[in-house]
Amino acid sequence: MSIDPTMVIVGNLTEDPELRFSPNGTAWTVFTVAHNKRRRDKAGNWVDGDPLFMRCKAWREIAENIAASLTRGSRVVVSGRLEQSHWETATGEKRSSYGLAVDDLGPSLKFATATTKKVTRTKPTTTGGGAAGDDPWTSEPVDNEPPF
Repeated sequence: MSIDPTMVIVGNLTEDPELRFSPNGTAWTVFTVAHNKRRRDKAGNWVDGDPLFMRCKAWREIAENIAASLTRGSRVVVSGRLEQSHWETATGEKRSSYGLAVDDLGPSLKFATATTKKVTRTKPTTTGGGAAGDDPWTSEPVDNEPPF
């Protein structure tokens, strides 16, 4: 049995999440969360540490909700699975990067308030005998999507 490495990161969005759609109609978004460590020095002054920028990718309904609800600078709490992407550049160099496959995300209420609204969804019906892979609610992400 394999257990994916999970993590939680709290930070600010560095850009507005942009909603995109795969060729089969599955919604997805990629965004970056910036986390900055702060500590007090011996004199009691706040000192900022090196920032961590975590690239995050969300699929389907949560991607739609993120794009509709959050903007650059929003403080968020993100939980997900740490994943590694592999690709090859145009010159043949092999590259890889780590990112967070988002399972859940919410606004941080430490310095802000939020109002929530439950979204009701109905499963779309396929008409005209569409192929089983045409249903974006049941399909898996496309393998050729861009890396984190």
